[in-house]
Amino acid sequence: MSHVTLSQRREHLVGRLRVRKTRARENAVLVEGVRAASEALESSVAVAFAIVSSRLSASASGRELKKRLGDVEVIVVEDRKLGQISDTAQSQGVLLVCEEPPADLDLVQSPGRHIVLDGLQDPGNTGTLIRSAVAFGLDSVICLDGTVDPWLPKAVRASAGMIFQIPVVRADTQKFLSHLSHVQIPLYVAETGGQDVTACRAPSSFALALGNEGFGIRPTLRHAATNMVAVSMRGEADSLNVAMAGSILLYGLTRGEI
Repeated sequence: MSHVTLSQRREHLVGRLRVRKTRARENAVLVEGVRAASEALESSVAVAFAIVSSRLSASASGRELKKRLGDVEVIVVEDRKLGQISDTAQSQGVLLVCEEPPADLDLVQSPGRHIVLDGLQDPGNTGTLIRSAVAFGLDSVICLDGTVDPWLPKAVRASAGMIFQIPVVRADTQKFLSHLSHVQIPLYVAETGGQDVTACRAPSSFALALGNEGFGIRPTLRHAATNMVAVSMRGEADSLNVAMAGSILLYGLTRGEI
């Protein structure tokens, strides 16, 4: 673990990596927080450099992470400085700049279980669903055009770093549907009025599509659906947050298989 000072160039890079175009051009993403950074190090992703402050040593998990930085180039700064360049209100004392793991539609195969995010706009919802996909043993997450970038720092944090434990594919909708037909994976669409997920037989392969928080699933996916599924509710609420509903649907579709 070699220590260097924070150059102006790297400080500017950290700021620019909050913009999707820069992340795509640099093929790099920001990872903040002890848990997310630990998951990144646990994966095979390449780490360009780490920025840490004394706050990292305030917890046992932070001290353990510091030991695991190994051959990573480490830049040590004051807590105040890391707080200035951090995307979080309260920095945990660590920020990594990593490569974005490669993933494409060829990873979406049958048999396999996949979740499809169709136009989700909240990075918190996106990250939570990535975390749920890992929890329920799915094989990939597909983010269709119009979906918020899953590598936004907030989405990475919401995934608790699980984004490094599952392929996350970005795909054009028509190309995705063509590929799904080719590999013969049934498309399940989350839709009010669909079959109660608890009454569904858990399929060996599926792609579960969840729609935009306000407008729901796009018509092209609805028309291509093999099955419509829903969460039945008995209380006063008439809907659920998409991340909550999606997690329940994943549990229903994978029950007995976890």
